[in-house]
Amino acid sequence: MRVLVLGSGGREHAFAWKIAQSKMLEHLFIAPGNPGTAKCGTNVNLSINDFDSIRNFVINEKIDLVVVGPEDPLVKGIADYFESNEQLKSVGVVGPHKNGAQLEGSKEFAKEFLINHSIPTARYKSFGSTDLAASYAFLETLSPPFVLKADGLAGGKGVVIPDNINAAKQELKEMLQDQKFGIASSKVVIEEFLKGIEMSVFVMTDGNSYKILPEAKDYKRIGEGDVGLNTGGMGAVSPVSFVDETLMRKIEDRIIKPSIEGIRKDGLNYKGFLFIGLMIVDGEPFVIEYNVRMGDPETEVVFPRIKSDLLSHLSAIAKGTLDQETIEIDDRSATTIMLVSQGYPEAYQKGKEIMGLEHTTNCLLFHAGTAIENNKLVTNGGRVMAVTTYGNNMIDALALGFDNVQRVLFDGKNYRKDIGFDLI
Repeated sequence: MRVLVLGSGGREHAFAWKIAQSKMLEHLFIAPGNPGTAKCGTNVNLSINDFDSIRNFVINEKIDLVVVGPEDPLVKGIADYFESNEQLKSVGVVGPHKNGAQLEGSKEFAKEFLINHSIPTARYKSFGSTDLAASYAFLETLSPPFVLKADGLAGGKGVVIPDNINAAKQELKEMLQDQKFGIASSKVVIEEFLKGIEMSVFVMTDGNSYKILPEAKDYKRIGEGDVGLNTGGMGAVSPVSFVDETLMRKIEDRIIKPSIEGIRKDGLNYKGFLFIGLMIVDGEPFVIEYNVRMGDPETEVVFPRIKSDLLSHLSAIAKGTLDQETIEIDDRSATTIMLVSQGYPEAYQKGKEIMGLEHTTNCLLFHAGTAIENNKLVTNGGRVMAVTTYGNNMIDALALGFDNVQRVLFDGKNYRKDIGFDLI
């Protein structure tokens, strides 16, 4: 098969790394890719949202399967674009159509879906820019802390959790009227705060059948002890120690099955990944968000635990034959520690030379924000590199991971030293 992966981050490097292992693969392209993906296939200088250029490339290179990494082209309708084009109809696309992508593209849409299909979630209401007084009144009915979510896509940073009513009102004003997150916060969902522990489950679906991938837990805050600003993710672990058969049965019966059935009942055209963010409250699972693609950095711990042929699974998603696939899972633990630029998630500098990769051992290095300048590997983003390691348990995997973290060097390197701390 000739395959095109769209995206440029650590998630896409993990996709490329895993797909490159497949005996089914003839040639792998990554657009635009990064220096890490270049070692798995051929990088192509294409914008992920330039559908016409992607179409021309797919036709010229006789691509069989397109795997969409990030959410933005999905929400913009790339799967619909392919289906509506005569020359592209036969090309498989892994990623939902625009209607299904609204599960991530609109927090309000997702909450309505959850309520309509009786899937456990927090109490909520949504408000527009002219509803400030009403939004303040709803806040008064809740107890702090308060969960405020920009309705649209905000690069993983559109959720704020003020711990008092005055801060929440000020934040609401900044989101709704001052456009703190641009058009994404022209509508805001206010949710009841659920006190528990977070985790994520990942599902592959062809719209009818589904397969559950290894669960993971990621760490979003910049500061140790889970404090400070939200980031795109500072690390992740898989499996998650508190997830037993009883909890997984609840998650599948109460959340995964009704989610897939809801997608089918609502006529959502969905062939791809469903990422379900959960809050476990006293042993009971509640959905806090859907993503319509794999997470980052969760992909960097989940894919290393898949022993079977990922490309075979992806092809089956596109063909609607996922029920015929068998997924094999590695029993070992995997952990990921994200190396980030000093200042991230706020202002940071790029172009810092990265050294020491040749001194790392027994680890996977997934490039997230790197570039080649003057024949040198340099930083090119807030999240620079994911260091993934295996172990017989999480503690062993983390020990190996932190050892390798010391070997990767760049000016201003920052990382969390407490990934997995809450599970030990």
